[in-house]
Amino acid sequence: MSKFNGLGSSFQRPQDSGAANDECKDSLLDVIESQIIPRLLNSQQLISSQSISADSPEFGEPVPEMLDFTACCLKGDVAGVNQIVDRLLDRGLKQDRIFMELITPAARHLGVLWEKDLCDFSDVTCGLAQMHQVTHRLGYGYHDGPTVEGETQRVMLSCAPGSQHFLGLTIVADFFRRAGAHVVIEISSTESELMRAIANEWFDVIGISVAIETQLPQLSDLIAHFRKNSGNPDVKVMLGGPIFTLKDLSADMFGADAISTDPIEAINLLKGFALK
Repeated sequence: MSKFNGLGSSFQRPQDSGAANDECKDSLLDVIESQIIPRLLNSQQLISSQSISADSPEFGEPVPEMLDFTACCLKGDVAGVNQIVDRLLDRGLKQDRIFMELITPAARHLGVLWEKDLCDFSDVTCGLAQMHQVTHRLGYGYHDGPTVEGETQRVMLSCAPGSQHFLGLTIVADFFRRAGAHVVIEISSTESELMRAIANEWFDVIGISVAIETQLPQLSDLIAHFRKNSGNPDVKVMLGGPIFTLKDLSADMFGADAISTDPIEAINLLKGFALK
């Protein structure tokens, strides 16, 4: 499995083909189905009072361009991605059909490619990030989670802007869910997208994984913006990631509430936040 440091870390593909490798692949397939696709599709405009599924008779088979679209996403070919979407729009496909017949099967196909060792995780994260950008290009806003405090502790986990190593976050998310929290993995890759996601939903805790030292100078401003934009005036911010195992840093240096480099410690911090 990956090296794990608190709120996620750089991911390393397992070298063996045993149970750990299968578990890792299952983890990615699960997160694509349970976290990534819903986050790509679940907007007020697309899903209102009724839940739309890929099995709905309104939607057909994946469009023929799906494989080319997936390949362009994997390569980070923004022009190619946009050209495919433009062709579908020119053919008269509505936005919901593009979501359900292009983006959804493409995201699943990424998981299959990973499962068959036909791409690595950096390819998958690049591909999903491209799909995420398409959803916003098509005019869909952010998500329709609760905007007020509820009984269940809600946690948003994300990488610091500039990183896309969110498989480690899925491991953290699993620990937090077992502790009773509702966890959202946010795949937005820019600060502005993160701010809009934070403003649109209630989160009790925001967990940010920081991978490299060059992300540290912007961290204080990022956290200050989190607090300013959050609908929760008392939102807690937890930091983690490999950089905090390499350098002796304190949460106060960045305006955060805690730093965790251990999953058990992170769970205890989460429970402590709930008591305050």
